[in-house]
Amino acid sequence: MQPNDIAMVYGNDPSGMTRKLLDHCGIAESLSKTAYIVLKPNLVIAATADGGATTHPEIVEAVIRYFKDHGFANISIVESAWVGDSTARAFKVHGYERLVEEYGITLVDVKKDSYTTIEAHGFAIEISDTIMDSDFLISLPVLKGHCQTTMTCALKNMKGCISDRSKRQFHSWGLHDPIAALNTVRKADLVLVDSLNGDLDFEEGGNPVQTNRMFAGRDSVLVDTFGASLMGFETSEIPYIEIAEEFGVGSTDLASANIVELNRDTTGAPYRPSGRVHELEDYTVASSACSACYGNLIHALARLDERGILSDLNQKIHIGQDYKGKTGCGLGVGICTNGFTRSVPGCPPKALDIVKFIEKHIQD
Repeated sequence: MQPNDIAMVYGNDPSGMTRKLLDHCGIAESLSKTAYIVLKPNLVIAATADGGATTHPEIVEAVIRYFKDHGFANISIVESAWVGDSTARAFKVHGYERLVEEYGITLVDVKKDSYTTIEAHGFAIEISDTIMDSDFLISLPVLKGHCQTTMTCALKNMKGCISDRSKRQFHSWGLHDPIAALNTVRKADLVLVDSLNGDLDFEEGGNPVQTNRMFAGRDSVLVDTFGASLMGFETSEIPYIEIAEEFGVGSTDLASANIVELNRDTTGAPYRPSGRVHELEDYTVASSACSACYGNLIHALARLDERGILSDLNQKIHIGQDYKGKTGCGLGVGICTNGFTRSVPGCPPKALDIVKFIEKHIQD
């Protein structure tokens, strides 16, 4: 896998989807069997993954199994819950104790680890020695909203690799610059993004948006740029992405990315909206919609609502496979609605493209 490659897979089997991504990336063949493999999930709170805040444990186990199947023995899960919560409790909630017993891996609570203080772009950061000692670091972030940085994915997931004192300092420093600086000290060697049901706009979860997809890449900046587009954001709306590019961490050039879909999203999975997601659904007319397409539409509607223009939308949006081959007056999202008066192409279209499409309709 090259730095400009992004691989995407759809489905409702996190374990199988993870294995498909790893097989495609061919990581095991490029590493020494003595390499120290570190997995960095997102366990910001001790809550199960169905709420949209934390990494699905099936993904973590599938990564461990992949490396075990290829003869790797030195594997750790390394993480730190946010300040005020217990990492040990988060490990327990996600069943990591069983993974220790079954696969012989180790768990490292960054809160209890030793640190090395490293100066980067004017910030003195206390980073986990275990993270720095790793030969191959795999970040397993959740693509989700965040109340302070708008979005969190690969770059911000590295914040779980530092001391609680540094976490507090990051907030006093404004988050964006130190997040970018941290990734110049240690960035992920591979990013596997859990984009199955990340939260709409809050890092603690509560409003999960079911999209049933995962994607992988080697460049954390490019991965975050792609993730932002899936949520309906420009990179300019998430300053740490462009700052990280300025610092030399990676590239935001999505136009030059080689994006490969390993399968198609054809399953209209049962959707269980809650809270704000349920309110946004009132703007849609869905019929057998695929989860990724529908999830992107929900993210787009949320962005328009945040800009204060969603209420100006004077008609509902049609979406779903049942509109294939049909014509009609109105707005449609996705290739299945190309017979409508106006529709945004794509299978699925990115949320950012949907935002621009609806904005133009409102302005017209």
